[in-house]
Amino acid sequence: MYKQLIESYRANPREGNLLFIILAGFLAIYFMPAGTERFDNAVLEAVRLTNWYAKEHVILCLLPAFLIAGALSAYISQGGVMRYLGPSAPKPLAFSVASVSGVLLAVCSCTVLPLFGGIYKRGAGLGAAIAFLYSGPAINIMAVVVTAKVLGPEIGIARAIGAILFALVIGTIMHLIYRKEESERSQKNIRGFEAAEGDKSIGVIAVFFALMVGILVFANWAQADSSAWMTIYEWKWQITALLSVALVVVLILFWRWPLLPLLVLTGVITLSAVLIPGVPELPFALGIAGLMMIASSREQDKDWADQSWDFAKQIIPLLLAGVFVAGFALGRPGHEGMIPSAWVAASVGDNSLLSTVIASVLGALMYFSTLTEVPIVDALMGAGMGKGPALALLLAGPALSLPNMLVIRTILGTEKTLVYCLLVVVMATISGFIYGNVW
Repeated sequence: MYKQLIESYRANPREGNLLFIILAGFLAIYFMPAGTERFDNAVLEAVRLTNWYAKEHVILCLLPAFLIAGALSAYISQGGVMRYLGPSAPKPLAFSVASVSGVLLAVCSCTVLPLFGGIYKRGAGLGAAIAFLYSGPAINIMAVVVTAKVLGPEIGIARAIGAILFALVIGTIMHLIYRKEESERSQKNIRGFEAAEGDKSIGVIAVFFALMVGILVFANWAQADSSAWMTIYEWKWQITALLSVALVVVLILFWRWPLLPLLVLTGVITLSAVLIPGVPELPFALGIAGLMMIASSREQDKDWADQSWDFAKQIIPLLLAGVFVAGFALGRPGHEGMIPSAWVAASVGDNSLLSTVIASVLGALMYFSTLTEVPIVDALMGAGMGKGPALALLLAGPALSLPNMLVIRTILGTEKTLVYCLLVVVMATISGFIYGNVW
């Protein structure tokens, strides 16, 4: 009988795999501990975290990131990307440009994904693209300042130095591991690309992207315990509105967009802001949707809308699924999922190697929005977390998350994603262990 089953599977493995998936799913549902307090609460936490993520990050973070990524694919020539970030570009230049670009964005581990996908798709070398991927969420100037203020200047300085070194070292290691493959990819990208940037000057394109990045940054400007930072926070929407107006002017003058549709769109956005005050996401979403509708109606700009949509449909489902799973397992900050927080605090309560490894792995799986990692680590340290595991979590957490990993896999493939995640966890562990036991 068993022999017949094996032969049947070999004859039609696809049906066998489907049967296995159906059976595994049925057994998981059948033995699900529904009705128990912890399981039911974990499901609610997963729903609440996903709901919070959709409200706080999809419209204000991801949608403008999709627009920027789509514009990178549509308006930046492969020649420009290859010159500064390509596999054949000088590594000090490529890694410096990638790291600085990431620092200027200061986004979370999910918002950086479409931007990473955009530059990698246009021909950026793997090492430079990885440096950009890590630096965006990890080397966040304000996060470092808040870390130093809340957790102490020693750990704040250690985080800053560690994050900068991580971006350079991990990018270099990824480049060295896959240098042969990257060389072949470089030759394919070189064939057929145009070195020119089209009919728009580099200065105009730079202003265009600077305005979009400015809108992304100021729309997501978070509260923090700093007078200068809070002054900007109080004026964030006025600044965002001015940058949006400047973007419209650029589109009219240099992209030759028709004035009437943009005036109508501006009127709709203004009206929505006046009629429904206190909900900035509505005019923000209307503005993005309107821009994409106008772009899709113009032959010379249709690619911008198409590329942005491609990134959106590839990334959003995976991110939401990943956030749900992370919420189910670990809950929200201050709330428990299936894994009790007491277990987490007890497992990272000293500076041993095991505690540091656990902190790195948990940090890599959890989702942190910008700046939220600091109060979480502060609470864990108050519960007895060692300073070595604390640094490890700060270095691995903002740059990685389960949703982040799922999307990176669709861009780089399973092997490169596993290597990148392993490098982040290993380096965070080494850094945390040395910091916890030497200083």
